[in-house]
Amino acid sequence: MNTSSTILETVKTSPQPAPDPAAHLAARLRELRAGRNWSLEALSRASGVSRSMLSQIERNRVNPTLAVTLSIARAFGLSIGEFLEMPSASPTLHVIRKNDREYHYRSDKDCSIRTLSPLNLEKDVEFYEVTLEPKGALRSAPHYPGTREFLTVQKGRVRVESGPDSEVLSAGDSVSYRADLPHLIANAGSHPAVLFLVDIYLD
Repeated sequence: MNTSSTILETVKTSPQPAPDPAAHLAARLRELRAGRNWSLEALSRASGVSRSMLSQIERNRVNPTLAVTLSIARAFGLSIGEFLEMPSASPTLHVIRKNDREYHYRSDKDCSIRTLSPLNLEKDVEFYEVTLEPKGALRSAPHYPGTREFLTVQKGRVRVESGPDSEVLSAGDSVSYRADLPHLIANAGSHPAVLFLVDIYLD
């Protein structure tokens, strides 16, 4: 009997212990605070949670309530799900299938818009595929202050307007512009146009 081989096989086949959520939360809080270079006092001011409570959470001495956890998450600009995310329990890939109707934002005879970014990122960054039929147009009211759009034409020709400015783009061209003004994307050719559009909310 080879004892060392038996021990090695046992180590290989033994199930890994489940991650401790409280320990993960403590480590996550320390990591985020270090990333911002915040003291406990600074985080306390940003979150409204007492310094002593934050210290106990970081040392895994207390299990915070949902309300406290939410306050801390908001201080870092995160949703509670993002703040509590367990890396081992969530996939690293977020796939959006072409035929997933949940991501088909708009579809009519003149214009179709498909969302290419996860829906939970809405109002941070949004990524779209837009198809405009001949004479089709996408006219938008001003977005939030500070919003910019980045557009790349994959196929066809489009006219982009932002406030008083206008430009015609062909396949391979890109443009960025203010989207906190009235803006327009219109097919400027006689064939369907396909473009990729990114909205970034800076404020």
